[in-house]
Amino acid sequence: MTHIPLGPGGEFDRIRAIWRRLGEQLSPAGDDCALVSVGGIPLAISTDATVEGTHFRAGWLSPAELGWRAASAALSDLAAVAATPAGVLVSLGVSAEWPEEMVAELMAGVGEAAAAVGATVWGGDLVSSERLVIDVTVLGRADGAVRRRGAAAGDGLWVTGELGAPAAALAAWSAGVEPDGDARERFARPRPRIAEARWLQERGATAMIDLSDGLLGDAGHLAAASDVRAVIERELVPVHPAAGRPERALAGGEEYELLAALPPNFGPDDAVAFAEAHGLPLTRVGRVESGSGVALLAGGVPAEPPAGFQQF
Repeated sequence: MTHIPLGPGGEFDRIRAIWRRLGEQLSPAGDDCALVSVGGIPLAISTDATVEGTHFRAGWLSPAELGWRAASAALSDLAAVAATPAGVLVSLGVSAEWPEEMVAELMAGVGEAAAAVGATVWGGDLVSSERLVIDVTVLGRADGAVRRRGAAAGDGLWVTGELGAPAAALAAWSAGVEPDGDARERFARPRPRIAEARWLQERGATAMIDLSDGLLGDAGHLAAASDVRAVIERELVPVHPAAGRPERALAGGEEYELLAALPPNFGPDDAVAFAEAHGLPLTRVGRVESGSGVALLAGGVPAEPPAGFQQF
């Protein structure tokens, strides 16, 4: 059994330990989704947990925003493999002190996020919990799924959108102040890049991943999976105007934009076509080389990467 290699980090050390313990009981893993075939139909399945105290604090977001954000985080895994969403299941742990209206509002946010990408809510589970936990499972059709592995030397590395605003919102809340409105919106209502991923798949994307762990961290996973070296040029990285500090675009995480490896013949004209189709920039931020790991360049010379968020 061959799993797709993961990049470094405490969270991923634990995942590797789980893989070793499960042994033959575990299907090959390491992509953003489990990719399986049922009755000849290729499916992508993923689950993502949003936990109070880890991903947000009480009072930061409305119940509807919490539901939207939790659902979008899971749906972004489908985007990462260019799958078409079908349904969403939610296991919700919520305090008995929450009134029914707030629980319903949270689930309405889940439903709105699902509907925005053509999916529906199929059901779930509701339990009492001292801490709010929103665990979302998503399923979609995965015709021609784009994996993390597949990038080859000579490919370009491209990023959708602009980066760093969610990290700025987190920094503001942590400092006890209200974030910039644009930064708050990017954190509260992220948009899974479903249609954008399909467009990139149709134009030959060789590998893809979403940026929930930050550009440099997720570039490391793509590089490990593809057994290549990812080179990121700091000056090329698109920084959201609300980011505040450029470093947040490199390591901030919680983005749910896409990092895609695209063939050498994919160029500026294709990026213009992408922007016209989706109203969103597509920016070349680096390249794929032979080797391993991630290299950050500034002015063409190696630079020290900023620290990113770590689960453990």
